[in-house]
Amino acid sequence: MLNIRKKFSYYIITRRQIKIAIALLLSAVTLTVGSQFVFAGTDRLLPIYCVETDKKRIAISFDAAWGNDDTHTLIDILKKYDVPATFFVVGAWVDKYPESVRELSNAGHQIQNHSNTHPYLTELSKTQICDEIKSCNEKIKAITGVEPTLIRPPYGDYDNNVITTVESLNMKTIQWSVDSLDWKENATADSIYNRVVSKVQNGSIILCHNDAEHTPEALPRILENLKKDGYEFVLLSDLIYKDNYEIKHDGTQCKLK
Repeated sequence: MLNIRKKFSYYIITRRQIKIAIALLLSAVTLTVGSQFVFAGTDRLLPIYCVETDKKRIAISFDAAWGNDDTHTLIDILKKYDVPATFFVVGAWVDKYPESVRELSNAGHQIQNHSNTHPYLTELSKTQICDEIKSCNEKIKAITGVEPTLIRPPYGDYDNNVITTVESLNMKTIQWSVDSLDWKENATADSIYNRVVSKVQNGSIILCHNDAEHTPEALPRILENLKKDGYEFVLLSDLIYKDNYEIKHDGTQCKLK
């Protein structure tokens, strides 16, 4: 009888060990969601923050949601330094400033989606998110003739529902790896410049705003110095990988080998 109890006890321990081993094995499995890869150990999906590349290629982006005083000035500066940029615009901004959207597009810059009304997308249903994205896409396409393929969620706010909804529309969710913080009240041209140039590396996505007070003053120095350092500015759609990629835990998009 004693021997039977010992055997039974040993059997219980062994099953537990097997369960632990299976759990550890499953945590290492990679699951595919659309064209993204996430670790099974965590079900959190990530947008693209930056791109892993050996080339000194970077993208500068501007969010346009409210004012419009500096847009033309930014276009002139970008033209002077022969730099293409990606502008994430809100549909309501497109309604107010259609001529600026047309001017940006005609200047060779890329117009992408920043939602229609600038809400927190994480507070919306899948249907509401789709409505926000599609409405903005339609407004942009009506002016530029090109439908956006990228979206930057307002406030940088996202969750799995946001990302999977974006993926269902054959679009990609974009964040940033270098924040200029040009929107802050205490921002200066020097603080914007120093923050950007000190953080840029291969594959960086830079975030600026079209109507921040000191961005037009800081931008020429940023572009000039980064180009001197050998960086090539490209449109965001040309920086990211379209397919066959994975996104690491820090948001870095990497090409699968």
